[in-house]
Amino acid sequence: MEIKEIRELNEKDLRERIESTRRALQQLHLNHSVSPLENTSQIKKTKKDITKMLTVLSEIEHKKQAK
Repeated sequence: MEIKEIRELNEKDLRERIESTRRALQQLHLNHSVSPLENTSQIKKTKKDITKMLTVLSEIEHKKQAK
């Protein structure tokens, strides 16, 4: 997911996307523990996406506090 796409989301949608991506990451970990994934870079990419979304969410919250 590109940072530009993330910044276009409103706060509610961003929180929902973070939760759904976290669930997807948990599922990836579970699947990987049962049988190795073909593409293990999916886990790393998903973690990075969550980090990007949390960063943008933090920026949004800081802007609210500044007002």
